[in-house]
Amino acid sequence: MRKARTSSPSRGRRERGEQQRPARAAQRPKPAVDRAVAPLRPPAPGQGKRGEDGHLAYLLRQAQAAARLSLERALGATGLTHPQFVVLTMLKAYPGLSGADCARVALLTPQTVNVIIGNLERDGAIKRTPHPVHGRALQWALTRRGEALLAKARRQATALERRLVRDVSKRDLAAIRRWLARVAAEFHPD
Repeated sequence: MRKARTSSPSRGRRERGEQQRPARAAQRPKPAVDRAVAPLRPPAPGQGKRGEDGHLAYLLRQAQAAARLSLERALGATGLTHPQFVVLTMLKAYPGLSGADCARVALLTPQTVNVIIGNLERDGAIKRTPHPVHGRALQWALTRRGEALLAKARRQATALERRLVRDVSKRDLAAIRRWLARVAAEFHPD
């Protein structure tokens, strides 16, 4: 007489090619979630490590980003972008710059400056002239329209700068300017 074969449910599934279910783990209680605890949020600018206790390089970057955003918003009324404003400012300060030199002093890539110059030239804000010595090189200068556009944008930028230094003494402002210029000169990649 043959002995009857007993089969476990998992053995039957294996024989039919079905997947095995994992054994049920003992029911462990789930950790209680305290719904009263708010998610961690970073401090506001000026607080914690985003304030006086922060790393100096981060604080410089944070201040620059806030100032740039404010300037971009203020320039909206002029129709200029921040990079266009910087290019016009540099061309006014140093007429006759080439596109490559303009990119260096504006702290922008040559590709970005080429696009900006193309747009400003198309809009009649700047004009090009050949370099008197290096005929293939082009020099850029503001037109009357460019001068007027820059003057309008400069009023917006001046208002922002007044806000930046509202509570700073002339002596402290001179020290800040010296320090920022020294940092830029010392850390500038040559």
